[in-house]
Amino acid sequence: MDSLSLTHGTHTEDNHAALWHGRFSEGPDAQAVAFETSLSVDERMVFDDIRGSVAHAQMLSDAGIISPADAAAIISGLAAVERDLRSGALTVDCSAEDIHSFIEAALTDRIGEAGRRVHTGRSRNDQVALDERLYLRRALPVLTDKIVTLVSVLADIAEKHTHAIMPGFTHLQHAQPVTLAHHLCAWAWALVRDVSRLDDVLTRLDASPIGAGALAGSSLPLDRAAEATLLGFAHVTENSLDTVSDRDYCIETVSALAIVQLHLSRFSEEVILWATNEFSFIELSERWSTGSSLMPQKKNPDFAELIRGRTGKVYGNLMALLTTMKALPLAYNRDMQEDKESLFSAYDTVMENVSVFTAMIADVSWRTETMRQACTRGYMNATDVADYLVKKGVPFRTAHGKAAQVVRRAIEKNCPIEQLSLEELRACSPLFDDDLFAAIALDRCVAARKTAGGPAPERVREELDALRAFVVGRTPIQPESESE
Repeated sequence: MDSLSLTHGTHTEDNHAALWHGRFSEGPDAQAVAFETSLSVDERMVFDDIRGSVAHAQMLSDAGIISPADAAAIISGLAAVERDLRSGALTVDCSAEDIHSFIEAALTDRIGEAGRRVHTGRSRNDQVALDERLYLRRALPVLTDKIVTLVSVLADIAEKHTHAIMPGFTHLQHAQPVTLAHHLCAWAWALVRDVSRLDDVLTRLDASPIGAGALAGSSLPLDRAAEATLLGFAHVTENSLDTVSDRDYCIETVSALAIVQLHLSRFSEEVILWATNEFSFIELSERWSTGSSLMPQKKNPDFAELIRGRTGKVYGNLMALLTTMKALPLAYNRDMQEDKESLFSAYDTVMENVSVFTAMIADVSWRTETMRQACTRGYMNATDVADYLVKKGVPFRTAHGKAAQVVRRAIEKNCPIEQLSLEELRACSPLFDDDLFAAIALDRCVAARKTAGGPAPERVREELDALRAFVVGRTPIQPESESE
């Protein structure tokens, strides 16, 4: 929403003064006002603020604190403010101190004295905590749905490649053969954990802070539980002092977002490597590549690089939040106003990166023959040579040493293990026989790894079934409507 001037209603200087101005005989310096305003950041919570005020007015009326007539005027006035904001007849006044001040002033412009009652029994301290929680309850399900879509896309790709052999790496060195499906499932499960973490955030922030006041609650007979129910919260926060001091839910959100971004960055790094001539495991779509202004042959993985690069931004948001909060005494301190910029920046960055990565990876061409050919280098079946001897009763440590001797012989002859003669193999151990060659063939090496979670095609199909069940079970969460 653009931050423009207030264009509806009768502007009165009193209605639009800072909510705290009564104690002061003169207003703040214009530079001071510009320095302290948060409206350019918190205006995205405008409908959350309206929703909270509607519930608060209803609770105040039900508790007998304000009259039903005043409550009706407040609720009707807030509905009108919302309609005009959505239609563009009213735009956010960028001279307001914050979104709470703007909404209260716009309301009072319309309904007069009753508008002055909307803030009864609350502080901006508990109000902003409420707005942030309402916002996150709307926003996080949108992100988790996008992550679930990425899981589904990876499962779709993996489904086609359960027998596509590729190198598995440790230390970026050839280690053991796996399948492309197995590799993609690994990333899918990391994303499943990301969804779980974000779900946990939603569970922990499902408590209404409103009614905590500035720090010590209220002497008015507020019904916090009733207001929590109106807002759809499971319960209320336990301690008023903690409530207004707490930004754990912001830190936890950005921490979870940082881990999502970590996974996207690591996967992007693999995409970048795989797209090089040295690997040539994939061909990126021209829709998700760029060229060079100088070198006409170039096809650059810029989008994967940008996702990787923006990881620092999300990490910085997390560090900014942690640093802001690290030395604050209870209760509210104005430093905490800075939480929203980091929270919203991290959320926006990860949202965009998940969307872009999903579209990019769905458009990749997979060079499975090149992947398979890469498995013929690096003696990736050496562990299977050791396992062959273990199955014949040789202790693993001894078998490991014998397999290492086999590798040394192959290196000396500059050939794969399977091209050694049986006599050369038996020079390392007399237990080697003709059936070794079948046992160390690439497909057999992969098929033999049937332990749960392993790369054998039947195990990968089980993983895919579980991932499909996860996706199906995650019926897209309908975020709370802004118009509620």
